[in-house]
Amino acid sequence: MEIYEQLKKYSDDVRRDEPMRKHTTFRVGGPADFFVSVKNKDALVEVLSFLHENKVPYFLLGNGSNLLVSDAGYRGVILQLTDELAQIAFDGETVRAGAGLQLMRLAAQAAERSLSGLEFASGIPGTLGGAIVMNAGAYGGEMVQVVESVDLFFPEEGIQTLTGEEMQFGYRHSILKEKEGVVLSVVLRLHFGEKETIIDKIADLKEQRRTKQPLEYASAGSTFKRPEGAFAGKLISDAGLKGYAIGDACVSEKHAGFLVNKGNATAAEIYRLIREVQQKVQQASGYRLETEVILLGDFE
Repeated sequence: MEIYEQLKKYSDDVRRDEPMRKHTTFRVGGPADFFVSVKNKDALVEVLSFLHENKVPYFLLGNGSNLLVSDAGYRGVILQLTDELAQIAFDGETVRAGAGLQLMRLAAQAAERSLSGLEFASGIPGTLGGAIVMNAGAYGGEMVQVVESVDLFFPEEGIQTLTGEEMQFGYRHSILKEKEGVVLSVVLRLHFGEKETIIDKIADLKEQRRTKQPLEYASAGSTFKRPEGAFAGKLISDAGLKGYAIGDACVSEKHAGFLVNKGNATAAEIYRLIREVQQKVQQASGYRLETEVILLGDFE
């Protein structure tokens, strides 16, 4: 049976040749062969099992905020989690939320209930599932600090629940960086605080982002991981690369750790800029910057 017809069994929203520029914060990327919105856990497990058994490449899309998709697109299936997979439930200081939930929405709803612990996440434009995969963090906070357990689906082993410790969280790392698996839902442990204090902290972090980050341009946030003993943005700035551009792909003049699309950049231009920044920083400082952004598709 053709893949398209099979995918229709699991979703009423299956698209062919979907332009990925519509789904990434870089606003670049060619067509994915198939783009599937999945609405509940059973459908997700079934489609993942089908794709795994038939060796069909797939990628789980969060908010596309940490992703660079090739101009040639993606030869496989993009899965996006919606509806039941993006729900949230509060029980005192415990929160259970689906992997497809927007992290900023989660942080805002927690604040409305006087729950503290997610203020750092209030400006991270990704989904909860993606935040778990990479142990997302900002301004001194990381997901590891609030995760109690994670429900996952492993194609070879089925559904499992891992504790925060078993997730092997590290800097921009979790067990899912080494093992094929998908986040279904997460249990978080927050703590009650003063609502006004929580909201003020979120507002303060928002202002810091506004003044220090190039939010006026399309980007994928911090392009590079923080190297041990240094800061990527400072290394790039010290190498004289602020404003360095290839076409409309440019090193931000506001924050050198951000590579931005000034309007009509291609994925190839952004990729070339990444590689040139890595090369020039290594020549200038000896540090080899690692990308935090995920590359999807063919770039060579």
